[in-house]
Amino acid sequence: MIVILRMAVGLMGNAASFLLYAAPISTFARVIRKKSTEEFSYVPYTIALLNCLFYTWYGLPVVSYKWENFPMITINGLGIFLEFSFIVIFIWFASPKQKWKAGIMTTALIIFFSIIALISTYKFHDHKTRKQLVGGVGLIASVAMYASPLVVMKKVIQTKSVEFMPFSLSLFSFLASVLWMAYGLLGRDLLITAPNLVGAPLGALQLVLYCKYRNRVTVEPKPAQEWDVEKVDMKISKQHMQTAEVVTTDDNINEKKSSQKINS
Repeated sequence: MIVILRMAVGLMGNAASFLLYAAPISTFARVIRKKSTEEFSYVPYTIALLNCLFYTWYGLPVVSYKWENFPMITINGLGIFLEFSFIVIFIWFASPKQKWKAGIMTTALIIFFSIIALISTYKFHDHKTRKQLVGGVGLIASVAMYASPLVVMKKVIQTKSVEFMPFSLSLFSFLASVLWMAYGLLGRDLLITAPNLVGAPLGALQLVLYCKYRNRVTVEPKPAQEWDVEKVDMKISKQHMQTAEVVTTDDNINEKKSSQKINS
């Protein structure tokens, strides 16, 4: 019964994680349309790629016992494809400096994963030790992935606007964390449960912030300096007009005086 329940929770976790991993598709559609990465960062996608690599490897029979963690293989395998696609698109449209940074970081993380995978395969010969190594490193990557929205939450609090924190992304992050935490608890696997103990509260906090600031619209006022400049320009233009009127009046008086002298 527990095995069936755990599999059902894993399938629901797959669905929530798929929506979470697929959320940046609209962002990269914008990048392709504008042919520019604008102010977007490549770091969250490289960390998410590392997380998917480790948990795909964790779910394979090399590390786990047989196919006990099969749901993790399917969703994280799909996550590898999506995150790698996002990184390729980013590198294609990024500036030369950003291309190098994104390329170097992605390559370094893939090499790091490969080293851990080789060590877990050839250095250790039992599933328990392999799980501890791969799951321990994967836990760090997973916590880093879930912690990345902290920057966005800070911006929401500062601007009192949820413009940069979509509701769907916050909701799917919370649901995925809760479901995978339940999956880990049902299987008594601390290395799956632990990172989601961090992800679930962070997802809940995002939802609380969204509910608090969703109806607030920040209107950026026109800078005071620009208004001052306009006022100064208006004053100067009025002074010019008044001066021009005075000069014109003086000229007319002088013309009348000169005409009277000629007539006399």
